[in-house]
Amino acid sequence: MEQNIQVLKALAHPTRLEILMFLKNKDSACVCKIYETLNLEQSNISQHLRILKSSGILESNKIGQWVHYRVTHKEIFDILDLVENIATK
Repeated sequence: MEQNIQVLKALAHPTRLEILMFLKNKDSACVCKIYETLNLEQSNISQHLRILKSSGILESNKIGQWVHYRVTHKEIFDILDLVENIATK
């Protein structure tokens, strides 16, 4: 139950949702591309990535000098679609 709460809390922020939408159709992305695309400070993006990773939504691996992130379970997008459908009714 606690892990479910952490996932839902992690999804409850606009920047984290933007990060997920950026990663939606990618196998993985370098943190540098994430913060460049979202036009936010690297430190701010890193905080949000940490929360998404600790909730189990993202995982990371280091390639060279950069950390790359990927969505652990693509089913998270089904949840986001469901929330959007509920919110628009």
